[in-house]
Amino acid sequence: MPIEVVMMRTATALLCLLALGACSNKPPAPQSDPKPAASTASAPWDALKQDEQRAKDVQKVVDKQAADQDKQIEQQTQ
Repeated sequence: MPIEVVMMRTATALLCLLALGACSNKPPAPQSDPKPAASTASAPWDALKQDEQRAKDVQKVVDKQAADQDKQIEQQTQ
């Protein structure tokens, strides 16, 4: 048998053993810690409501700043 055939068979057998070794029974490591149940929202839409309220608060600040700026412009033009 030529040496190339023996080397190919050995390489193939080695690759198969490595693939089988990678498929062990141990469970995968957790990727991230799950959040505690107390800190999660009680309903799926609670987080959305919080985001909406935060956006409304930001809009109020922007509106107030715009009104203040308009007043300053009015005072400067008089």
